[in-house]
Amino acid sequence: MSKQRSAIRGFVFAASVAAAVPAMATAGDLRDINVGMAISSVPDAGYINLTCADEKTTHRLAEWAQWSSCPEGPDQLRGIRFEYDRETAREGTMVAGHPAILTVMIDKDARIAALTIETDPKARLYLRKKAFLLGLQAKSRYGEDGWTCSEAKPGADRLEVGGVFVDEKCTKTIDGRTVEIERHLYREPNKELKDMTDESRITIRRAGS
Repeated sequence: MSKQRSAIRGFVFAASVAAAVPAMATAGDLRDINVGMAISSVPDAGYINLTCADEKTTHRLAEWAQWSSCPEGPDQLRGIRFEYDRETAREGTMVAGHPAILTVMIDKDARIAALTIETDPKARLYLRKKAFLLGLQAKSRYGEDGWTCSEAKPGADRLEVGGVFVDEKCTKTIDGRTVEIERHLYREPNKELKDMTDESRITIRRAGS
């Protein structure tokens, strides 16, 4: 059997064992971080590589208290990208078993207005091929009911991967938060399997903002 066929079967297998992947932690929206809380309440211990989430800068912060040194975006929010300290998270920056890119957005009142969790496109293939499952875990975390979803179908520019195709966006408002989940698994024509699109993006915002 070719490596490509083995990989394709891996996708189908991954889709059938979603329940076996670790669930998202339930203490907060992410670890001890909750949307709406004061940024001053987030401990410095356990988090490293705090960086302004602005493509034009690579400004590094020594602590959360320096949040205001990041540039303000068009939405009047300031973003900070961060990672887990391996001293408290031996596997690194992972969410429910998935390598992740994490960003908080802070408003003028020094409160967390939004949190974004994205699967890391640079993760190893054997981890990245399960990235579309993180969105399912997030839906379970915030309750299976009450989601409004839109789904696209396969087309000439977006093809199935091993018989599996995912291109959806779901939203739900719960406990003063609006949760938006995007999941994608497809391959563009004439591209190799390793170059497929396989990702989840979870955005949690204060409802109404």
